[in-house]
Formats: sequence, C-alpha cells, structure tokens
Amino acid sequence: MADDYYISLGLMVGIEIHQQLSTGKLFCSCPCELSEKVTKRFERALRPSVSEMGEIDRAALEEAQKKLRFTYEATEFDCLVEADEEPPHSASSKAIRTTLLLSKMVCATPVDEIEFMRKIVIDGSNTSGFQRTALVSMMGKLDMPWKCIGIDTICLEEDAARRIAEDGQSVVFRIDRLGIPLIEIATAPDMRTPEEAREVAERIGTLLRATRMVRRGIGSIREDLNISISGGARVEIKGVQELDLIPEYVDNEVARQNALIAVRDELAARGITDVPGQKVDLTGRMKNSGSKIIQKAVGSGGAVLAVGLPGFAGLMRPDSEGVKRLGREMAFHARVAGVGGLFHSDELPDYGITDEEVDMIRSVLGTGENDGFILVADSMDKATAALERAVARARQAVRGVPEETRDPLPDGTSAYSRPLPGRARMYPETDVPPITVTAQMMREVEGMIPELPENIVARLRKEHSLSKEQSEALVKSGFDKLFDEMLSMGLSSKIVARTLINTMPELEKEGLDVGVLGKDVLADVLRRVDRGDFSKEGVPKLLARMIEERESPEEALAELNLTGASDIQVEAAIDRIIEEKRDFILERGDRAMAPLMGLAMKELRGKADGKLINEVMSRKINEILREK
Repeated sequence: MADDYYISLGLMVGIEIHQQLSTGKLFCSCPCELSEKVTKRFERALRPSVSEMGEIDRAALEEAQKKLRFTYEATEFDCLVEADEEPPHSASSKAIRTTLLLSKMVCATPVDEIEFMRKIVIDGSNTSGFQRTALVSMMGKLDMPWKCIGIDTICLEEDAARRIAEDGQSVVFRIDRLGIPLIEIATAPDMRTPEEAREVAERIGTLLRATRMVRRGIGSIREDLNISISGGARVEIKGVQELDLIPEYVDNEVARQNALIAVRDELAARGITDVPGQKVDLTGRMKNSGSKIIQKAVGSGGAVLAVGLPGFAGLMRPDSEGVKRLGREMAFHARVAGVGGLFHSDELPDYGITDEEVDMIRSVLGTGENDGFILVADSMDKATAALERAVARARQAVRGVPEETRDPLPDGTSAYSRPLPGRARMYPETDVPPITVTAQMMREVEGMIPELPENIVARLRKEHSLSKEQSEALVKSGFDKLFDEMLSMGLSSKIVARTLINTMPELEKEGLDVGVLGKDVLADVLRRVDRGDFSKEGVPKLLARMIEERESPEEALAELNLTGASDIQVEAAIDRIIEEKRDFILERGDRAMAPLMGLAMKELRGKADGKLINEVMSRKINEILREK
C-alpha cells in the first residue's frame, strides 16, 4: 500500500527493542548460557500485591485470575539468585557500561544515578514475581535516511525465564535465561508506515551488534510494536522475533483496528449503547445436542450458558475483507478463564449445533433478527467467568478499540494477551544499590565507541573487494568482525564470506546456536574444505551436526561420511547413474540433466564440488546423446 494510505489513517508506530547482552548475568556471576541439562526443580504460586500507590496493577490482577501454578527447572548455569533464594548482587558493571555505550551511540542523555525498580510480573516468568529494570538514558535520536527518529528511553533490565511447557493449570519454566541482561531501547511513535518500522528495528539491531557485547541466536533480540491509528487505540504486540514480519504485524493491526472502528460505528448507528449481559442456563435444553463440546461439558457435570448481544448480528464474523472481528476477540478473552473458546451466533448453525437449536436459543434469550448471542459449555465456574469476560469485551466494542497487549502469531496476526499495564506495577528495588554515572565512567565509554556500520561496509568493500550487498550482509548479521579475524588467519575471503553470509544465518534460522562454534573451530572446518577433505557443499550439514551434538570436526565428519571424493570416485559415481538411466537419457535428451543432477548430488553432496559434478554429468550425458 502507498505511504499516503497509512498517513491518511494517522498511523503511529513506536518500537521497543530488547537485546540480550553477553556480559554475564545482571545480578550474579552466572554466564549468559542456555542449557538442556536440568539439575533440579521447584514450584511456586504467585499473587499480585498492592503497590506503594495503594493500587493493584490490572495486568497482574488478570494473570492472578488464571490461578496457575509454576514449576521451575534449574540448570548448571543457574544459582540461588535466579531461584529467588538469595538477594541479587550488585548490577554488572560490564552491562551498565554497554548500555551507556549504546546510549552514546544514539546521542541519549544518561541519568545522573541509575536506580533499579521492581516491575510486578506474575505470569510465572520471574521466580520473585517481579522484574528488575532501570532507566539509564533518555532523549536520544536515530538518524535514518528519510527522518530522525526519537529515542525516548534506554533501560537495562533482566530477562525472564524460558517457558518450556504448559497444560492449562500449570506452566513449566527454565530459569537459565532469567537474569540475562537486556538493553531496552524505546523509540518515539515516529514511524508512519510498516516498512519504516522494519527499517528502524534493523538499524537499531545493527548498532547493538556493533558493540560486540550482544548475544546471538533465536530469542536473543525481540521487538515490541506499539501501534495506533486515528480513532483507534495504542496496542502493544509483544515479543516479535522476525524482523521481516514487522510490516505484516503492523499492517494486520491497522486492518484489525479499522474493522473494530467500523463495528463501533455500526453499533452506534443501530442505537446500541450497552450490553446487558444477562446469562441464561441452557444445560437442560442442550443436553442432547450433537455438539461434541457440549456433550463433553454436560457429561462431566458442566453447564451450557448463553448471553444475548442486542444489535450484534453480523458483527462477530469476518468482514468483507476477511478481517476477523468480534467473534475472535471475545473467544481470546474467554480463554483467559480456562475454556477452549465459545460459539457465537454468526457462525451457527455448525459444529454440531442445529438450526432448531439456534431457534430455541434465540427464543429463550428473546433475541431478534438484528441481535446476536454467545454460548459457552464448560464447568459452571469456567463457563460463568468466560461469559463475563466475553461480555466485557462486547461492551468495549461499543466504545471502540481497547488498549491492550497482544501476542504475535506466526501468520503475522496477533491474539489478545492482557490489558496494558499501568503505573501501579512499579516500585523501588531495595536490594540493589544505585549506580552513580560519573564523568570518569563516561570517558571510559567514549573510548569504547565502535566503528559505525556504514564505515565498516565501506572498509570491507575497499580492503577485500566485496560487493556492497556482501558487505552489508556481513554487517547486518554482525559477522563482520569474525570475517576480519578469519581472514587474518590466512583463510580465503571467498569461502569465509559464503559461510558467514549464507550458511551461518540459515543455521540460526533453524534455531541453532552458532556461537558455540568459535572462530578457531570454524577456521578448522574451512581449512579442511580448502585442502579438499570434503567439499564446500558439506559445510552446512557438518556445522549443524557439530552444534547439535557438540562434536569436533573429526567426530562430525566421521559420523556424516563427508570425506572428500576424488575425481575418479566422482566419475565412477556418475558413470553408475548414467548406466542405470541410459534409457531415460535417450528419451529425455538435455532435459535429463536436472533429474540426474539431483541423484548425483544426493550421493555426492558434501563430498565433491557441485561445479565439478555438474561438469562431469554434462559431459557424460552429451557423450550418450552423440552416440545416439
């Protein structure tokens, strides 16, 4: 869509970037490493508390209503601080200086004294029930080619535990990630198009990697998107991990808010100002329903409850553009109460519910042609709570788009998570002493300022004859320093560039931690390719094996059988394929090349250079065709 479209809607996007640091944990001496080796487990139940202002945070209160229990798994990389059995140590000076370094790079003004606060979080992701966070600097700027973007705040906080499993009533977390330092960079809502949001996130990520103090891999950097349009509301999509999906999340949120604004206007046109929300028990009337969900609820002693929604007919199904509206929104709110979902009148009859049953429900509720209804089947407590939440969401629809936090979904859409938190969740941290930002500290930070990304690109092009695209790819991925180091070890720029630009990012996309390889190990692998131990096509497979199994190059090579094939062996393998497929070659002619190359690569991949295989195969096929 054209930029003018988003500008006409009054689109405003702000981004919060959360980047893990590799400086060691924030409040203890444990490393910033994740592990699958669980050494012990313990359980906790969390509840909200009243803040110093005498209020309970609304987001914390909603989490408490889920009544979940939490199991925590500790690993060899955790200590009593993560388990909340020992007070936090003083904040990591290395993490503090890295945050001040990033602040300097975006011209942000540091605070005089860094004071840690406690932020109430009782979704189980923190063993203590709160997250420690500190404001480090404010009022920075990010110069983009098309605009200067404001940086409102830069904070330093501790990361949360990893969610491992859940079953509806309990959640399992692993605390190896808990306490890893996070830099949080919050921009002003200065982006006006989805693509601008992506470009700003990419630029900030590049600056963070330039510090050489950040962790790599899936989950090490996350973006929260704050999105609003005129007539809508600020909505936070929390925890986006794929940079290229940012425009989709923004675009889909714009479409969702537009659809909800249209619903609000239609309800107003129909004269709807409120939703009564009177529940009716239909258990007796629905006990013989063909719906499996209803059968299961009634069979286990549960209830079937319904609520009429005056004036809501047609507003719960997707709109003419396919954008899902109130049915989906109310279902997500209902699920907070522990039910699997709900039925709404715009999708019925279906799911085993007949026309006759729909007519009966309408008759009992007294709904007319322009009205809707929702139906929930579960235990009485859950069904009652679910309907109350769904009705509350219907009442919000009368007013328009509610402010809320949403979870990103893999398809670029989002789902309701919880209300936006308020000021009531913050209070001072009494266990961590404040850090004075001295003039000496800032002089040290100034000496740490790294080479800027654009300067690195220019240098790589000049010194190593790389293309602009190759240089930018190395810088954006953060592998430019490793590239320099490996070339200083006598390796070929061509094979190093190919591995760092193509292979390493692909391994990261597969969720593999390429950081465990180390430059010396990676150099060993590439030297083996140079001397012909195996072909460059085998590098991705070999590196993946080494990461997954924590094996040396020798061990991985032995297991994968990637020993290099000689020219004679290549010829022999292709001769065998040619002989088996002679008739196929005579029938297909030149068109036999692609299928036979597939067979050859399957046998020789990683053992011989693809170019050599192609040359031999082409020559052998041409010989057969000339004989014909």
